[in-house]
Amino acid sequence: MSVRHPNIAIMRCSTISLSLILTFGIGSGALRAQPVQPNWPQFRGPGGRGISSSKHLPERWSDKENIGWKSEIPGRAWSSPIVWGERVFVTTAISSGELEEPKKGLYMGGERPNAERPDFQWKMLCLDLSSGKVLWEHVLAKATPTQPKHVKNSYASETPVTDGERVVAYLGNAGVYCLDLKGHSVWSKPLTAPKTRYGWGTAASPLLHGERLYILNDNDEDSYLMALDKRTGKQIWRVARDEKSNWATPFVWENEKRTEIVTAGSGKVRSYDLDGKLRWSLTGMSHITIATPYAEQGLLYVSSGFVMDKSRPLYAIRPGAEGDISLQPGQTNSPSIAWCQPTAAPYNPTTLVYEGRLSVLHDRGELSAYNARTGAMLYDRQKLPEGLHFTASPWAYGDRIFCLNEDGITFVVQAGDRFELLRTNKLAPDDMCLATPALAGDRLLIRSSARLYCVGSTK
Repeated sequence: MSVRHPNIAIMRCSTISLSLILTFGIGSGALRAQPVQPNWPQFRGPGGRGISSSKHLPERWSDKENIGWKSEIPGRAWSSPIVWGERVFVTTAISSGELEEPKKGLYMGGERPNAERPDFQWKMLCLDLSSGKVLWEHVLAKATPTQPKHVKNSYASETPVTDGERVVAYLGNAGVYCLDLKGHSVWSKPLTAPKTRYGWGTAASPLLHGERLYILNDNDEDSYLMALDKRTGKQIWRVARDEKSNWATPFVWENEKRTEIVTAGSGKVRSYDLDGKLRWSLTGMSHITIATPYAEQGLLYVSSGFVMDKSRPLYAIRPGAEGDISLQPGQTNSPSIAWCQPTAAPYNPTTLVYEGRLSVLHDRGELSAYNARTGAMLYDRQKLPEGLHFTASPWAYGDRIFCLNEDGITFVVQAGDRFELLRTNKLAPDDMCLATPALAGDRLLIRSSARLYCVGSTK
């Protein structure tokens, strides 16, 4: 997740010189240029969209076929890998004692408020993208966690973020740590670990934009959004939030009218300006919010789909909103909201907009698709054949949509107006996969409970 909430597990850029390719924008009916991204600097990559324009990413693999390398990663963490140039960064939490093994698909009954909490060592590892060799590792912190976690969560579920000069790890139970790309400490900032709902733990990933680092921490004691100077770690501002525990990574939305920070919460979706002033809000989410907001073709997509709720809304929001933009009962659109599907949202995975279609991957292995501009349904809850449990968010490239389940099986689906399953790719039987993969040039990076796979040619 980043991964996100325990049951979720968790689960999440600077301008660079890029080559361009032309891709056809189905939703807009126009030919448009998109950059090929050699870097994957944050959770779900550039813009949090989960998409690559590379023409050479792999479509077929197993734990032995089309694997460039695989590296064992110590400890337990559900943070996603990130990539800058030839460097891959991952965080992990290494326990000094035995921990209960996580269980696939567990939602209820995973609270462990009285479980023993041994000392932990939090690390950042940097691997060579071509070989998988560990170039350096840096101990970020050594401590005993002050708060419990859900058995399915980890103590390093937040995905790090980089701008090509520094890499930042936010660890909800240990603080914020900034390193340079050679593994040297630049600054660190200890933070108090507040109580989360039922002791489930933390997961929302940090965000870099311009000269600032944004940290969102929704908890059961003192929720806040905070801006830090990315070069020094000095706090610029901090705003209190009338929210309880959530696990959604924030999003900086650069739209045609302004730049704003969007936060998805169970109480409200809120948008702030870059000084922390509230611009607009939206009520009507489900009781647990995990998915990350993101934007595509001028619309903002926000979802909240707790499986036990009747209301599981998926919104497409227009730029320029002000004040309370909540829909009235029975409404599905307004001047600020292009469309709403009241019961369409998934629980753990973030949705995906690709080639004009919005894909929804439900936790029990059902895939739905909608027209991203209008919200019209294309197909509904088509069943993926193996494995019930999905936590990682889907990703897309090469006219394909990829859905990874907790058993390490990836389902490859044709991007189109009708459901068509093309193939399945299986990793080793002992792999458990909750982290959302990273896409770097012509390589796919999949993190499992034990190792990091580089899928695709390394030549």
